Amino acid sequence: MRIVVAPDSFKGSVSAFDAASAMEVGIRRVFPQAEVVKAPVADGGEGTVQAIVAATKGRLRKATVTGPLGRPLEAVWGILGDGVTGVVEMAAASGLPLVAEQERNPCLTTTKGTGELVKAVLDAGLERLVLGIGGSATNDGGAGFARALGARFLDASGHEVPEGGASLARVHSLDLSGMDGRLDDLEILVACDVDNPLCGPRGASAVFGPQKGAGPEMVEQLDAALAHYAGIAKTATGRDVADIPGAGAAGGLGAGLLFFTNARLRPGVEIVLEAMNFEELARSADIVFTGEGNTDFQTAYGKAPAGVAEAAKRHDRPVVCVSGGLGKGWRDVLAKGIDVVVPCPAAAMSLQECMDSGAAMISDAAERAAKLVAVGMGLPK
Repeated sequence: MRIVVAPDSFKGSVSAFDAASAMEVGIRRVFPQAEVVKAPVADGGEGTVQAIVAATKGRLRKATVTGPLGRPLEAVWGILGDGVTGVVEMAAASGLPLVAEQERNPCLTTTKGTGELVKAVLDAGLERLVLGIGGSATNDGGAGFARALGARFLDASGHEVPEGGASLARVHSLDLSGMDGRLDDLEILVACDVDNPLCGPRGASAVFGPQKGAGPEMVEQLDAALAHYAGIAKTATGRDVADIPGAGAAGGLGAGLLFFTNARLRPGVEIVLEAMNFEELARSADIVFTGEGNTDFQTAYGKAPAGVAEAAKRHDRPVVCVSGGLGKGWRDVLAKGIDVVVPCPAAAMSLQECMDSGAAMISDAAERAAKLVAVGMGLPK
């Protein structure tokens, strides 16, 4: 029996790589002789670089960049096995986990470090870039990203405005004369897992601002600032992108990429699975295990387990999803090719207890799922 194990990370608890190993432990308790192929996945957020680099036998690089609040940090990026494609995840430079909860303030956070990672890709002479933009701490419309690559955001007096989402309200003009010309020749595929526009009730500030530390008044302030900025950037670039699906991703970095580069936005899991050649893995499997930290209605809309399941179903393979928890609308994933969802908790416990013992619980849930598979096959349990 060949079992492909392809989970996303259980965010805040277990990485995708560790989740795959934990699932293997549970599966081998039931099927000790099975061939278990571990293929951890991602959808553009945390773990994207590691997943694609490992799958393509590439290599990891490090760069010192500007963190979300302006402090330097060391971020990892990668070069794929083809030697011409770089992969960057903004979570490594501008991600929410990089900011302590008491410091979270999307009026101040910046995507500058993400732009510095892209500059590292350019400096390495690469031709293509896969850029994952999930998990941001920011709401600056990609302004910090553009600054790192030579753009200037000027107020009415011709002075640079500060970093952060709030200062976008003061932008009077953009000076793009210093933008890195190498961007014109860099093919950029953006792994994006949301379709939100830049502004409005479904925009970056309203939908994602609260999880980054924004209260109701700050959300209104940030939304107005992004709308103002979008008008200035449209004039400077000739591009009207605010209403394009995905423009609101990563606090508006989606819009920034569309304004200042030739990037194309695509569902993140599609890009990751293509880079991993997951289609062949699914074709060769007898059964596929996937998983994530929480399964709800959002999973069905382009999250990693849904993408894994759709690939598996193209080859009529059964799919088990091990989930850290079930939320509203979790049954929606059953229409996406997932045959059964197995939650990790086997008894009442707090969220923190679940996260603290994540790997062990994933192993136990995978074991329970494997036993059900054995029953269905008519094999000894």
